Amino acid sequence: MSDRLEKGAEAPSFTLPDETGKPVSLADFRGEKVIVYFYPAASTPGCTTEACDFRDNINSLKSAGYQVLGVSKDEAPALQKFKSEQGLNFPLLSDPELTVHQEYAAYGEKSLYGKTVTGVIRSTIVVSEDGSVELPLYNVKATGHVKSLRKKLGLDA
Repeated sequence: MSDRLEKGAEAPSFTLPDETGKPVSLADFRGEKVIVYFYPAASTPGCTTEACDFRDNINSLKSAGYQVLGVSKDEAPALQKFKSEQGLNFPLLSDPELTVHQEYAAYGEKSLYGKTVTGVIRSTIVVSEDGSVELPLYNVKATGHVKSLRKKLGLDA
């Protein structure tokens, strides 16, 4: 389990398969701002709410210069189904070994209904054009997340 990423730290590089199996690397987006968000499981209520929030705001995020990548432990077929059912318009990446989750501190102990459990920590890491962490957010709420994120990034809602 890694320590949480700090603003200004180098964002860990990664290459993961997207929902079609095509490899996607953080390095592919060098020179662009990237929102990398980690969610527990495709097609669950909170994760659907969060993904649809990004879907509905993708054009304004892109016009502000941000790309969006969703990362979960789901395998490609589950991601493909989720993307298709919800009309998602950004890549969903598969990290079944939780390697990237751990490098980004998006996996570990968390509180769930008052109990301490180990699992995916709903997290959003904004990576700047130079590959450094611009904004690390952990234990985010699925509902209203993009509005909150836009405010923290200084974007008009």
